[in-house]
Amino acid sequence: MYFLALATDFDGTLAHDGLVVAQTCRSLERLKASGRRLILVTGRELPDLVRIFPETAMFDRVVAENGALLFDPETGLEQLLAPPPPARFVQRLRELGVGPISVGRGIVATWEPHQGVVLQAIRELGLELQIVFNKGAIMILPAGINKASGLRAALRELDISSHNVVAVGDAENDHALLAASGCGAAVANAVASVKEEADVVLAADHGAGVVELIDRILAEDAAIAPPGRRGIRIGSDRHGSDVVIAPACGGVLIAGRSGSGKSCLATALTERMAERQFEFCVIDPEGDYIDLEHAVFIGTLRAPPPAAEALKLLRDDAVNLVVNTQALPLSERRLLVAAMLAQIARLRARTGRPHWLLIDEAHQVLPAGTDEDGPGESFDTAASFLVTAYPESVSPTVMQSIQAVLLVGGHDSDMMAGLAKALGVPVPEGMPACGPDEVLYWQPRSAEPAACIEVVSPVQVHRRHRGKYAVGDVGADRSFYFRGSLEAINQPARNLYRFVDIAAEVDDPVWEHHLRAGDYSAWFRHVIRDEDLALEVMRVENDPTLPPQESRRRIRKAIWRRYAAPAD
Repeated sequence: MYFLALATDFDGTLAHDGLVVAQTCRSLERLKASGRRLILVTGRELPDLVRIFPETAMFDRVVAENGALLFDPETGLEQLLAPPPPARFVQRLRELGVGPISVGRGIVATWEPHQGVVLQAIRELGLELQIVFNKGAIMILPAGINKASGLRAALRELDISSHNVVAVGDAENDHALLAASGCGAAVANAVASVKEEADVVLAADHGAGVVELIDRILAEDAAIAPPGRRGIRIGSDRHGSDVVIAPACGGVLIAGRSGSGKSCLATALTERMAERQFEFCVIDPEGDYIDLEHAVFIGTLRAPPPAAEALKLLRDDAVNLVVNTQALPLSERRLLVAAMLAQIARLRARTGRPHWLLIDEAHQVLPAGTDEDGPGESFDTAASFLVTAYPESVSPTVMQSIQAVLLVGGHDSDMMAGLAKALGVPVPEGMPACGPDEVLYWQPRSAEPAACIEVVSPVQVHRRHRGKYAVGDVGADRSFYFRGSLEAINQPARNLYRFVDIAAEVDDPVWEHHLRAGDYSAWFRHVIRDEDLALEVMRVENDPTLPPQESRRRIRKAIWRRYAAPAD
């Protein structure tokens, strides 16, 4: 199951004139019974919504006030995601004759044609507010608050990736919602601009359109979205057409002789994943990816990767991860990979992450001739790249699930015969000869002819080692000291890993004291000398809406994303 949730607008989408018909509710219940989550995203204020639509209780989360308020119907908990409207702004609107006005927890709403007067009041008072239009309605919200920001907050609580969500809407304020999802749909009555940007335009309007969408999700799942939205572009063929690999289409084998450039191609693919914000995990048996950008590293040449820590990173911090198993003997390496693959499968089923799995030296960790309960017997290759120079030595069960092959470095008849035998397909005929900058793309279980495609080289270079900042000692005079406003404690962090540990232990007042003072970004800038990290942390420090738990999570994630695991 690729799409794990449906995020739907209310007025004009689920509802027609404020009413949701019984058939639409039954379809929503049917989707939820499939194991998927339901998220309602609306510009309405929560009391008004619950009054006219008691079935709100079936949703896992409700994003109200166009992204300003998050509500959990099961617990009744409400979380304000934006500062409340300034009283002087509301008063000024009334003085200027704007009406009717509705004031929510984080939103102010009125109707056209008052937009000019609203803009005048914002300018007069020097406020950082934005105007959002919704089929004649005018919503005024703090900058950066919209349905997309509200959806992200809901998905964080539900622990689901935005790539694994289908969103549906009808009006101008739904643009951000559809763009923030893995597939955006527009009901038939949607405004033209929403239809133009949607991935799916439904034939039916309002609730009937949502029913149509649910039927398609249940029947097609990932296939409902264009490959370009859910897949990654790996290159272009000789006709100039893009070649896209979609995650639900089965495993991809990257094969070729030693030194042919397989790891180079794999690195380029991870760059595309990072560009699209797809999270990936690399199983690296021989340390070929120790300099990979956009990733956190677990394990070194002499220190085996802690499996529990690796899974915790994937589960809690949503980072790209490289698991280096060099330090383990082959038998233990296979056991570790088998355990990780089982855990990753469960994590993917629940959250959609990691979106892609790349297994280098696949013949080592998914070998042929293993016991029936070996890792290859139960491994689902969907959204996975397997890299090997010896495809005949990979588990036959795994090879039978391969749907595409990227053959690097040229080929001959003997190589194609061995590859076809390993895949369990007839020996192909008429395979094209590829140039030095091309890769053969072959779908062995499809009638599509093989093609030569041009893939770009990776842009990243070997990055400098930062281990001294991760686990070293910057010295007592340059350490970060957690003290708090009352200086009741004095906890020094001599490196980034110790900083992360202490940050998780100190109480909220101590954490908030340093956060609001800008101490963290200052230390990262002046001691760690990482300007990019300092700038990212400054954005967290300057966001007063973040609760301590979320600001801790974001700063921890920023550190993990940039710094490798400990070196020996």
